[in-house]
Amino acid sequence: MKGSLVIICFFISGALCGAYKLIPINAVTDNKISFYALCALMFSVGLSVGNDPRTLKNFRSLNPRLIFLPAMTIMGTLAGSAAVSLILTHRSLTDCLAIGSGFGYYSLSSIFITEYKGAELGTIALLANISREILTLLGAPLLVRWFGNLAPISAGGATTMDTTLPIITQTAGQQFVVVSIFHGFVVDFSVPFLVTLFCSL
Repeated sequence: MKGSLVIICFFISGALCGAYKLIPINAVTDNKISFYALCALMFSVGLSVGNDPRTLKNFRSLNPRLIFLPAMTIMGTLAGSAAVSLILTHRSLTDCLAIGSGFGYYSLSSIFITEYKGAELGTIALLANISREILTLLGAPLLVRWFGNLAPISAGGATTMDTTLPIITQTAGQQFVVVSIFHGFVVDFSVPFLVTLFCSL
């Protein structure tokens, strides 16, 4: 939990620096600092996986039914989005499904939704998917405690192969690293197809 709070504190610090122009935005976007930071993060995770020969061995011993985890995440998210549309009566079912289809992949889904549905819905999609990532980062220890080791993987959606992978590794265990990466890859791959589909309906 402490690690998650530290990550969130860095996120809030970055948001404040951006809001008050403490750091020139060009210094971040032009040099692709976030991309290189993510690469360094993935290298560190890969290093820890490669340093532990038990990781792949543990993956081979996992239940083969775990390959259906991404499908369950997708169906569960879409079911939840459909349920939300019953509460948000001013939003159509397809709008809610399009937002939910981002699965935490806020950079891509919000761009698609903005192009198809306008800036307002694109902004909502951005905030909704960032919230999913932040809630996973903060809640991963509690999700593991209450619902089991697969819970933070499903909650993380498309982010489980990158930004939420370290906290999932820390809370669920090293043996779930490969599952988390596979889950994130499959869900990530579905985002452009599902978002485009629901935006077109």
